[in-house]
Amino acid sequence: MSTRNIKLVNFITEPIRDKPVTELPGIGVTLGYKLTDAGFGRASSVLGQFLLFDMDKEYFCDWMFEICQANTRQANECWHCLLKWCDAFL
Repeated sequence: MSTRNIKLVNFITEPIRDKPVTELPGIGVTLGYKLTDAGFGRASSVLGQFLLFDMDKEYFCDWMFEICQANTRQANECWHCLLKWCDAFL
C-alpha cells in the first residue's frame, strides 16, 4: 500500500479531534505551514471550509490553490479524503 493510501486510511478511520493539518492526504510540511500561517492549522479547520463550500470539489480545490498554492493533485487528495471522512462520520 502506498504512503498516500496509508495516510488516507489512517485519517478516515478515526475522528478528527485535534489532528494537525499535515495529517490530511495531500498536505505536507510546506503546505501545512502555509495553511497554519493562514489560520488553518488543524484538520478540523480545513474540514470547516470544505463544509462551507458544500463539499464542492471545484470551490474547495480553488480555495486550496489560493490559500496555500496547492497543486491539483494535492488539492484533489485533500478533497477526496475529507469527502471519505464525511461519509464515515457525518
